[in-house]
Parts: sequence; C-alpha cells; structure tokens
Amino acid sequence: MLAIASSLCLYEAGMALNDWADREVDAVERPHRPLPSGRIRPAAALTAACALTGAGLALAARAGRPALAVAAPLAATVWAYDLGVKHTPAGPVVMGAARGLDLLLGAAATTGRTRQALPSAALLGTHTLAVTTVSRQEAQGGSPLVPLAALATTALLTRVVTHRPSDHGGTAAHGLLGVRATPPPGAALGRKPTAHLTTALAAAYVAATARPYFHATLNPSPPLTQRAVGAGIRATIPLQATLTARSKGTATALLIAALAPLGARFAKRVSVT
Repeated sequence: MLAIASSLCLYEAGMALNDWADREVDAVERPHRPLPSGRIRPAAALTAACALTGAGLALAARAGRPALAVAAPLAATVWAYDLGVKHTPAGPVVMGAARGLDLLLGAAATTGRTRQALPSAALLGTHTLAVTTVSRQEAQGGSPLVPLAALATTALLTRVVTHRPSDHGGTAAHGLLGVRATPPPGAALGRKPTAHLTTALAAAYVAATARPYFHATLNPSPPLTQRAVGAGIRATIPLQATLTARSKGTATALLIAALAPLGARFAKRVSVT
C-alpha cells in the first residue's frame, strides 16, 4: 500500500509539473487546460509538483530501502522528462522508462528485489514508448507510419506475453519469460486455466488499441490521433492484467481487469491525457 501511494504521488507530481512546464504551449494549443485558462496559478502547480514528489519519496522510504532505491530514479525521470527531455527524440524512451520503473517500485516494495519483474517492466515500458510516440503528433497530426508502428508493437507485445514455451528445450526463451525450464510435478494442472486467462486478457488489450491505432493510420488527423493516444493509455490496464495473469496472479489479474470499464467511464469526464 505504501508503494501504491508513492506511485500515485509521483504520477500526479508529473501531471502537475507537465502542465507547469507546458503552460506557454498549452496557451496556444490547449487554452482550456487549468493553467492557461487561469483556474490554477503556475506557482500553485509547481508547489504541488514539489510537494507530491516529496510525499512520494517519503512513502517509498517507509516501504523500505529497496523501494526508495527505485522511487528516487523514478522521480528523477519524471522531472527530467517534464522539464526538457519530453521535447527531444529521447522523450518516448524516458517516458517508457518511467512506466517500467513504476512497475519495479511495486516489486521492490513487495519482495525487496526487481530482477524477476524486469521482463514485465520491459513489456510495459515498450507499450508506453509506442503510445508516447503517437502522442507527439496529437496536436497537429502527422505521419501514418507512427500509429502503424504502434499497432505493430501491440501485436508484438501480445505475441510475447502469451507465448508459452514447451517444457523441453528453449532455455533462452524460458529465461526471457522468467519461468523454469523444468516445471515441477503437477504444474501442468494449473497451467491451462492460467494460459486461457492470459490469452483472454491479452485479447482485451488488443481490442482496446487495435481499432483506434488503425483509424489513426488511415487518417492521422489530430482528433483520431488523440483518440488513439487515449486508447493506448487506457490499454495499460488490460496489459498489466495480462502480465499479472502470466505470473499466475489470477485473482489480482481479474481485479485489475475490472478497472478497465471504470477507466473508460471516467475518461469521458476527465481527459486521460
């Protein structure tokens, strides 16, 4: 719970800092946002970003030294992205790294280690990199190749997350996916239900992103591109549910998946971007 609270604080710190850093650009492109519209003062947004960052680091420290060791670079990544890296070619990579570090924060707080969570963090970070790349042309539109690449990335991630290597051979693939090369006796009894759930959640992930990405590929206009970005952000929920199911966290995976309808509902009231 401390790690969850830390994650929320650091995420919201990034949201406030992003609006503060982009206030001049938003005054031209998105005048309805809180700072350009005058509803929030720039100093208040910056103060909130600082306070939330401090709270996030303090909560991570309470969760243990391993959690703080991940939260500190996560906070640095958030600030670096918002204050300059965002507008460079490295922007999407840094955003993907932040999302991956956020997942590792949970692993560090829970087990004190992050190694086993690295493959899942890499998959989630890759998805975020693709969405962020698409978002860079949501204001003015752009090349259809960008949403097409995001669509291909979705297909690749789905293939990787649902891949189940055989029980014999394929040691490199087994190591990549973080499973044992020789399963323990009786492991096959629970494998099929877990595999079916993983496949079903992966299908939900594809369903959340494929159509918006495809539409943005056919017509990379700002409205369709923005719709694709919103879909990509909401698709983080079924993707994380899929990763959890693959790790045999069936109950938790179903709980995470149940958040997807809520995300879609609230996205109609508050922009996810």
